[in-house]
Amino acid sequence: MLAMEKNLLMIFVKNLVAGAVKTRLGASIGSTNALQVYKNLLRYTREVASACNADRQVWYSSKIDRRDAWTDQLFQKRCQVGENLGERMADAFRQGFGQGYKKVLVIGSDCAELTPSHLENAYSMLDKHDAVIGPSEDGGYYLLGLTRFESGVFEGVEWSSEEVYKRTLGNFGRYDLSFGVLETLNDIDTVEDLKRSNLGLG
Repeated sequence: MLAMEKNLLMIFVKNLVAGAVKTRLGASIGSTNALQVYKNLLRYTREVASACNADRQVWYSSKIDRRDAWTDQLFQKRCQVGENLGERMADAFRQGFGQGYKKVLVIGSDCAELTPSHLENAYSMLDKHDAVIGPSEDGGYYLLGLTRFESGVFEGVEWSSEEVYKRTLGNFGRYDLSFGVLETLNDIDTVEDLKRSNLGLG
């Protein structure tokens, strides 16, 4: 499918399996409650993404779910490929630019502070920069955007560590990519993160 919009928003999600999502949170509140938190996060992320002026793709961790709430009218559906998160994101960006998009963003589904304005600001930054990144308080990032494919952005990063953001900035410099930085937001990975959010278990 060729690009209809010049902007693409890719949302990385995990398939809904108790014990396989929000594992750090589940160790404290139980896998069933952690699954409910993740369902709430998916609903929130879906609402934010639906308001974005871009083509939208949802990328599943293991298999495409045709019966979930990500409607085919708003979201193209893809399956992640790769041994680690870096390889999976690199493959998704490669495909996105291969479809003809000029500005490509990826977001996760862990941030209850993300707003449509953050996405708009990210696309605006890509008018002046090669890349944009939204750091999270745990040392990772909740958003990454590029104007061209560069696999090196995702190499040499220890995923799920406190060094992800720092290493990614280093890769920007290594490959001579100018970049903009969004405000730091809170990803929900622990009970403390959940308590600081307005998400809850309901």
